Amino acid sequence: MSDASLSASSQKIPVTVLTGYLGAGKTTLLNRILTEPHGKRYAVIVNEFGEIGIDNDLVVGADEEVFEMNNGCVCCTVRGDLIRIMDGLVKRRGKFDAIIVETTGLADPAPVAQTFFVDQDVGEAARLDAVVTVADAKWLSDRLADAPEAKNQIAFADVILLNKADLVAKEDLDRVEGQIRGINPYAKVHRTERCNIALDAVLDRKAFDLSRILDLEPDFLEEGHHHHHDAQMQSVSAKIDGPVDPEKFMPWISNLTTVQGPDILRCKGIVAFPDEPNRFVFQGVHMILDGDLQGAWGVDETRVSRVVFIGRNLDPEAIREGFYACKA
Repeated sequence: MSDASLSASSQKIPVTVLTGYLGAGKTTLLNRILTEPHGKRYAVIVNEFGEIGIDNDLVVGADEEVFEMNNGCVCCTVRGDLIRIMDGLVKRRGKFDAIIVETTGLADPAPVAQTFFVDQDVGEAARLDAVVTVADAKWLSDRLADAPEAKNQIAFADVILLNKADLVAKEDLDRVEGQIRGINPYAKVHRTERCNIALDAVLDRKAFDLSRILDLEPDFLEEGHHHHHDAQMQSVSAKIDGPVDPEKFMPWISNLTTVQGPDILRCKGIVAFPDEPNRFVFQGVHMILDGDLQGAWGVDETRVSRVVFIGRNLDPEAIREGFYACKA
């Protein structure tokens, strides 16, 4: 990728998707973002399902604007209201620094994320910075048992706020975090009270495109890093010490996401190509796949190719064997 292209990519409007099950504290976090003296301007897209719009209950500063999607669940309106509002915001770029999309507590984040890949105008002007999920420490275990949306929100997250930590005993908090790790071992987890967290831990993370992968746990994507996985939700990772052959890798990843896309909630990775100074970074949402060259490998840096898949009904052995077969 050329320096000009990299520069254009960095100029895209960052978008944070804020999700979490009903009552977890999304609005509390949004209020915190809008009222702290950070000096930035945010355009906010909110959506509630079967409830009065939250904009009347928010403390919104003069520089913030709230756009309400009013036709129910964001899953249903993602091709309508969300794209329409995003298109309008793109035309007014310069009047705000970033966009926050708060989904209803009943929403699966996938359709929101897909918008940034399938709609050309939106994808060219905005980048999905991170999916931030707020989880209720007291009730998350119950929701994971009876609400598939809550499990998807955890599995899909780049950053997770385990909120209301003050309402739960430490041993219970450890157990709930263990459940989160079993579903998504790769997200950054913060224990919070009333969503009290430094905003740079949730905003401008560049987490979705993995350019800050080293901010995550040191053994991120490493083989042999053990977790107690959720029986239905799986995470499969693989690593190659060295480059992969793009003539093998690209057809393989494309075919895998095409065939198993419905079962793959998220996939992402950083791989090295022979004689290519930059890393190839990819991310996927179900059958939607996007990749680009981002950031140069260090002069003395070991080039390691790493991939991760999170979803259901995955065949870990087949995925790993397919990836290993791409070694250059």
